[in-house]
Amino acid sequence: MKRTFLLGSLALSVAGLAIAGGVTASAVPAVPPQPKVSTSQAAQDAAAQVAAHPQAVRASPHDTFTPRRSLVDADNARHVHFDRTYQGLPVLGGDVIVHSAPDGRLDTTTLNLQAPLSLSVTPSVTDQQAIATAIELFKGTRKTTTATLKVDALGTDPKLVWEVVVNGTADDQSPSHLHVLVDARTGATGQSWDAYSAFLPENVHARGTATGNTTATAVASSGTGTGNGYQTGKVTLSTTGSGTTYTLVDPDRGNGETRDAQNKTATNDTPSAGWGIAFADADNVWGNGALTDRATVAVDAHYGIQATWDFYKNVLGRNGIKNNGAGARSFVHYGTNYGNAGWDDDSFSMIYGDGDVGSKPFTEIDVAGHEMSHGVTAATAGLVYYGDAGGLNEATSDIMGTMVEFNANNAADAPDYLIGEKIDINGNGTPLRWMDKPSKDGKSVDCWSAGTKNLNPHYSSGVGNHLFYLLAVGSGQSQWGNSPTCDGTAVVGIGNDKSAKIWYRALSTYMVSATDYPGARTATVKAARDLYGAGSTECATVEKAWSAVNVAPTATTCGGAAPTPSPTPTPGGNLLLNPGFESGTAPWSASSGVITSDTNASPRTGSYYAWLNGYGSAHTDTLSQSVTIPATASAPKLTFWNKITTAETGSTAYDTLKVQVVNGTTTTVLTTYSNADATAGYVQRTLDLSAFKGKTVTIKFTGTEDSSLRTSFLIDDTAVTTG
Repeated sequence: MKRTFLLGSLALSVAGLAIAGGVTASAVPAVPPQPKVSTSQAAQDAAAQVAAHPQAVRASPHDTFTPRRSLVDADNARHVHFDRTYQGLPVLGGDVIVHSAPDGRLDTTTLNLQAPLSLSVTPSVTDQQAIATAIELFKGTRKTTTATLKVDALGTDPKLVWEVVVNGTADDQSPSHLHVLVDARTGATGQSWDAYSAFLPENVHARGTATGNTTATAVASSGTGTGNGYQTGKVTLSTTGSGTTYTLVDPDRGNGETRDAQNKTATNDTPSAGWGIAFADADNVWGNGALTDRATVAVDAHYGIQATWDFYKNVLGRNGIKNNGAGARSFVHYGTNYGNAGWDDDSFSMIYGDGDVGSKPFTEIDVAGHEMSHGVTAATAGLVYYGDAGGLNEATSDIMGTMVEFNANNAADAPDYLIGEKIDINGNGTPLRWMDKPSKDGKSVDCWSAGTKNLNPHYSSGVGNHLFYLLAVGSGQSQWGNSPTCDGTAVVGIGNDKSAKIWYRALSTYMVSATDYPGARTATVKAARDLYGAGSTECATVEKAWSAVNVAPTATTCGGAAPTPSPTPTPGGNLLLNPGFESGTAPWSASSGVITSDTNASPRTGSYYAWLNGYGSAHTDTLSQSVTIPATASAPKLTFWNKITTAETGSTAYDTLKVQVVNGTTTTVLTTYSNADATAGYVQRTLDLSAFKGKTVTIKFTGTEDSSLRTSFLIDDTAVTTG
């Protein structure tokens, strides 16, 4: 086996994330203060950087990039999220965040794509054949169906697919937008997920009472209403109107509105702005605290809009779900005994059921915060709803819903780390989920593993929930629960406020659509470093909490100062980014464990280097980066420093390191080194790249060992120069 110390000490993210420079207040120039860069200017500058350095985003000559959103930090550092198309087709999982220094120079990138795309975009399966395949998976009443040809790069093997969306109403009355990926060459069914984010993974039957319809009377107020909710108790509501007509429209929060669905399901694909009926009242007093008044649960829902908006605005500085000042709609009394709640991003609305016969309505504060946070996730990272990313999506909603509940601090719904505790889903007074030990529900997991991605997102979310609880509260016994750790260590929490800010910055700044749990560790470490400093207790606790849920360290750590950004390549300079591996993995693609700071071998310079092979058993490691070699280059060369150590003897080449150039579908081997070329230390290698002028190619190192005796190939300080 390979150096066992390496296997246990480093597990790199498939997402290929990299360390970005810090953005703490100390980084802001004191004199003179710089004018604030606009988001549009940030997007323009980032697009220019992508064009200049396609290798940093693993771009092929057929890629185009469209800015989705831009963030500009206080010191003018920029983070621009791009969507990618390949030969005009949208690329699922092809999105990339370009992180730039305050002066606009490229710093690092965050992306999931591991290599430039190279595939045919001619389908063998028609859209109608794909639709017929997808319809077979839909359970409910179908209303509309569309099929769009796309590239699926969410996995490690990009393929041409039809993304079929079947809209309608599911058998449990939920609005449904079922997405099904159908292989456009073979017709095989791939991943599927529903874009409607339901609170429950299935329609769980519990207990409760049916709703009636009476009118409450009380003293009128002007503009500020009084609500008597079922889950929230007596609360103040922001309403619209005067005199004798008030409606549940909140002018202080983007005109967010609560409407009565009249126990109907959506007549179109999704509830619309005019669907249902408005709640109107003459005295601006709403509900009676009991289910005999239809406005009682409307009070809960309207208060939920307020509580969620106020948390995001006052704690995280976000102006509404989409950060554009627009309020969401809530529909209560949806369906007949509908035992669920959910967020519908297509209609930008919340839907609440009254519950199955004998159950309680779903209008609880953390349910409101949970569901509307799905909208925040859709507007930021856009995490897909399956695999690790699906678990992170669901965990984000549990985390933020809990933080909404704490921020509201409502006496009728006391804050805690329980999810949906007031609905009594299980009929025995227990919640839907526990954050201190998610496995209490019998389905969620406390600790991450390679198999976590195969779970329903409601259960794989346990890893993220457990992580956040440890980060905020800590391990062991507290007033909130008794939280174990997967590695047996103790964690001291840093509190809700700091933990929520770290998670939100990671979500909004460093996560992309296919981020997995190791990638989330990288993202939160970066976020903590930005907010509190590389050497801070907060950042160290983030690392400790991730290890405590079994997510191993990545190349991004809190230790020491943030690395110096990679310089912009200049004519005659180095075209490779992160050439010495000091900024983590991106934009390199590497086998797990290849880019490392392991002290059992040594770098030539710095702390990180690439270590291929050394297992003493049949094994292959790879390391690669895409680069564009200018047509005007006079004498382009690849140089790198290489050290070879081996337990083999003699001159027979048992173990090899091939240095290759991949140009489209053609792979050229520039040279091959072997155990017979063992060196006493690092030696510099120089190879000619003149044959590849004017082309975007991939520089690739492939190390191969046979079944016995170890050979290690170490690489550091790489460069592609133009002459």
